[in-house]
Amino acid sequence: MTETGQRRLRRAWIARLGPQSEVDVDRAACPRAIVEDAVALVGADPVRWAIELSSVVVRRIVDEVPALGGSPAAVEMLRRGNEVTTLRALFALVEGPAAVPPVGEAILESIRQFVHRAVPLEQVLHGVRVGHAATTEAFLRACTELVDPEVAVDEVTAISRELFAYVDDLSDAMIRAYLVEHEVWTTNAAAARADIVRSLLSDAATADVGEASRALGYDLRRTHEAVVVWSDSPNGSSTLQAAAIEVLRARGATTTLVVPVASGRLWAWATVPPDGTRRTGSWESIAETLSRQQIQAAFGTPVAGVAGFRRSHREAERGERLERLRREAGRVPRHATAYADVAVVALLATDLDAAGDFVRRELGGLSARSATMEALRTTLYHYIGAERSLVEVAQRLHVARGTVTYRVKRAQEVLGHDLDDRRFAVHTALALAEELGDAVLLPRDARQ
Repeated sequence: MTETGQRRLRRAWIARLGPQSEVDVDRAACPRAIVEDAVALVGADPVRWAIELSSVVVRRIVDEVPALGGSPAAVEMLRRGNEVTTLRALFALVEGPAAVPPVGEAILESIRQFVHRAVPLEQVLHGVRVGHAATTEAFLRACTELVDPEVAVDEVTAISRELFAYVDDLSDAMIRAYLVEHEVWTTNAAAARADIVRSLLSDAATADVGEASRALGYDLRRTHEAVVVWSDSPNGSSTLQAAAIEVLRARGATTTLVVPVASGRLWAWATVPPDGTRRTGSWESIAETLSRQQIQAAFGTPVAGVAGFRRSHREAERGERLERLRREAGRVPRHATAYADVAVVALLATDLDAAGDFVRRELGGLSARSATMEALRTTLYHYIGAERSLVEVAQRLHVARGTVTYRVKRAQEVLGHDLDDRRFAVHTALALAEELGDAVLLPRDARQ
């Protein structure tokens, strides 16, 4: 207990807590001052334990209350706030309630984001309850392992009581913060615009188009191209908005509408000429612009009217979902994704379990996870797409023509039938495997 000095802790066993894996306190999500205060109080290992626990708790919260996540940046903000609450719990157990630091900016910022994203208070409190249950469980388990059995029952009872009181006070503070922010936000023009947009995106939307256009400062009767813009890097909202406007201008936008929906994520639309004129940038230049800023964007197709406003947005969201699945599969990110280019795979990936069944059924042994099978799948995918041009495939994959010939022959042997038998189905299955990797090559149980 050298890191905590000579002072005797109220609960000495807490100083013996330690993480199960490597945890770097310098990479904690919460403010450094809180981490340093906690290390000074109980030592580095218990703080590492608390940070590790917080990561587990956040995953459980997002699994049970998905609305509290929504994007990697939103999950990171949730992690920051939850780390603070976990370290504050350490203070409460070691020093008593009077020593607990006040609710800080990290927690309040999470609450503000929930309000801005229209996450209901009951879901926020549900997340608090899930987090409290998981955190209390971990403390009690550690207690029973580290405390003398003769006093363990009394200690477990005391910890349960103190953590309940701590979370009760925390919930009260969060409710007050939520209600104050909600009152401010609901009177804010940005909130009004966001509410109008959400209404327009609803299938049951009955808003007056002229009135909604005037309120938004955006003509809903025109042709619209939607985009979803997101970033996992610490880009501010203004950076994302500027990027969205820049790429939409390159797509020929005459006016734009931007709606932030979560930390690190926003929706945007542009009125564009129906014939595709006025475009000033290629996909390559748009992707380069976004890549420099570590930002990704998925574009819907241009469609007219309120129905087009809605449809193009849904296409952009499907493109975003596909890109997130590709990232999980370890694929190189596409910074600019046009829905028209990925629509088939995006639609097939709507039901991942069914898509995976289809891929494994069609490809058989070719769906095995190995470097050899991956090379065969990739070569066969391009071979079918290039209308069986060995030269074109060799150029695309930077291999010899003979290598392409061998791989195609070997792939057909593994398939067990000629390509002409099920050409479309095989090509579709190969496309899914190329884009989504393990998400369709492995059954759900094997992916977990």
